[in-house]
Amino acid sequence: MTTLYGYFRSSAAYRVRIALNLKGLDYDQAPVNLVKGEQKDGDFRTRNPQGLVPVLETEDGTRLTQSLAICEYLDERHPERPLLPADAEGRARVRSLAQLIACEIHPLNNLKVLKYLVHELKVDDEAKQAWYRHWIAEGFTALEARLANEPGTGTFCHGNDPTLADICLVPQVFNAERFECDLAAYPTLRRITERCRELEAFRRAAPGEQPDAG
Repeated sequence: MTTLYGYFRSSAAYRVRIALNLKGLDYDQAPVNLVKGEQKDGDFRTRNPQGLVPVLETEDGTRLTQSLAICEYLDERHPERPLLPADAEGRARVRSLAQLIACEIHPLNNLKVLKYLVHELKVDDEAKQAWYRHWIAEGFTALEARLANEPGTGTFCHGNDPTLADICLVPQVFNAERFECDLAAYPTLRRITERCRELEAFRRAAPGEQPDAG
């Protein structure tokens, strides 16, 4: 059985859960509690020297890291439910939207950055919240402009089927909601997220549905 090492609130692990569910693939979960620092344990470091989730271990023992790389691996191995468009231009657009979220917004606000702000730079909670909301606003403003104005946007981020871009969008919106960011200025992001959340693959991947959520 394929095993996903992750944490219920990890955006990156959330993306991979959505991808696995969209592909209809069975998998076990091995929770790694990031708050307790289990990602730093020696045993887990043998799986990923970065000490990050997710890690996907396949049935044949292949070990994969980095959520976007894992999603594209799944798409190549199981192409029947594509996460990327068939045309080169569409694939480039979807990758660009996904990377805007996963490579520009998310890294500035992930757990290790927030911990560094608090424990090393000694910022208070108000300043931490301001940091988080600033980078969400900057990234979501650009993303909203693209999705609202580019002809490739449809029911989902690209066309009328969920893609890698939606897989990245929904976890980022979840985190923004958790940090009480004002999302009123992003109607297109909210519309697409609401549509995604109607799908079983996204519902089952939600943080509150995971075995380590309690």
